[in-house]
Amino acid sequence: MLGIFIKLPLVLLRSLFETLFAVVKRLVPLWLWRKKSVEGDIVLITGAGSGIGRQIALNFAQERAVLVLWDVDKFGNEETAKLVGQLNAEVYTYTCDVTKRENVYKLARKVQQEVGPVSILVNNAGIVSGKYFLDLKDESIIKTMEVNTLAHFWTIKAFLPDMVRRNHGHIVTISSVVGDGGVAGLSDYSASKCAVKGMHDALLREMHVSKSDVKCTVICPYGVSTGMFDGAQTRFEFLTPFITPEYAGKKIVQGILTERDVLYVPQDWQILVYLKHILPVNAQLVLEDFINANEAMMSFVGRRPAKKQRKNHHME
Repeated sequence: MLGIFIKLPLVLLRSLFETLFAVVKRLVPLWLWRKKSVEGDIVLITGAGSGIGRQIALNFAQERAVLVLWDVDKFGNEETAKLVGQLNAEVYTYTCDVTKRENVYKLARKVQQEVGPVSILVNNAGIVSGKYFLDLKDESIIKTMEVNTLAHFWTIKAFLPDMVRRNHGHIVTISSVVGDGGVAGLSDYSASKCAVKGMHDALLREMHVSKSDVKCTVICPYGVSTGMFDGAQTRFEFLTPFITPEYAGKKIVQGILTERDVLYVPQDWQILVYLKHILPVNAQLVLEDFINANEAMMSFVGRRPAKKQRKNHHME
């Protein structure tokens, strides 16, 4: 018992220090922090065929990393590879449906044999149905969970053991601002992003307990203008504008290189997330009604058919 009273002040001081450091780190712009070098490191990105995945690849290429691109869309993946190649980065492409567990494991072994050990895994692949709960089909719900959540388990299980053995690696989870709570019209999507954020939080703590130097970063972007959320709109677009894939990709890579534990894109959204956790539900609903947040998906159309928008036909 005496030992507890002796250690408690030290624990509280350490906790206070870590809290203040985290606040400073979130207030200071990402580009001011020292970045770790990833030159020569192998970075694997799922959903790399366009959108955020493509921009993440291009930003890592500028850091002289070796890129391994996975996507279900071979055409889009090759387009990304061409752009990466123009930056004189080494790049490899693989066509992969990340919902197929055994295929993920098999392809992971192939990557390790043909390219080498993966140092950074970016789980970016994702889909959205954009339907209200009573309009959701069972198959759509299952598919959303397979791509947005279960696929993370398969890729991490494939690459994490080697990272732990080498005591070197970085797991990056692309969640969403709705990973902290639901929005009408996104019940399956919100559930999948909440689930993957919870999985990531648990994984980070497992790495901490095992004293592993494998890093974990979860990214929570707001809407990105990739076509994935086409048609969705709130009452005051100037208050909550969609961000560009270029901006998102740049900030995500900056967050990874500065080893953020969690990064909201834009960072201002973290304040809104805090409010969501603090304010009572009815107060949240009043604010959401003001900007029509829960009617935003009523005008949702999503991606256009592949023939009309082929470059955006992939999972991100």
